[in-house]
Amino acid sequence: MTLVLEEEEEASFAFDYRKLAREVLETALDAEGFPYEAEVSLLFVSAEGIRDINREHRGIDAPTDVLSFPLIAYRSPGDFEEVEADEDNFNPDTGEALLGDIVLCLDKVREQAQSYGHSEEREYAFLILHSILHLLGYDHMTQEESSLMEEKQNKILGQMGILR
Repeated sequence: MTLVLEEEEEASFAFDYRKLAREVLETALDAEGFPYEAEVSLLFVSAEGIRDINREHRGIDAPTDVLSFPLIAYRSPGDFEEVEADEDNFNPDTGEALLGDIVLCLDKVREQAQSYGHSEEREYAFLILHSILHLLGYDHMTQEESSLMEEKQNKILGQMGILR
């Protein structure tokens, strides 16, 4: 797996954030049975940076915690049967599936960890996991979809020993 990590906002966590991001992504891909090697881009931004991106792409003029920009369209969440049908889904140099981009607001990681009463490490892992599930076709627009995502998130974080 290739993780392309860019820091518009410098990360200053007490944990190895590169290693944890990779572990979360790999664990999620394994849990979902993703059958290809994958490439994911992760961008760290400030509250103002994510507010600009949120306004530009979603028409919402407010900061958010994480944004996901999937590059592969799935018939249904976690259905990887047709990924090979489009060669644009793969990096021609590496052969890895191009899952998409995750934009993570470091200010929100810190703020939400404090407000939820858990560690920054847990919040960081949760937001990356939440986003990779979006990159695999999951969403939370309905109660059913939301429940499924929550169940998957809890299972994967529990598997990793990352608890509240």
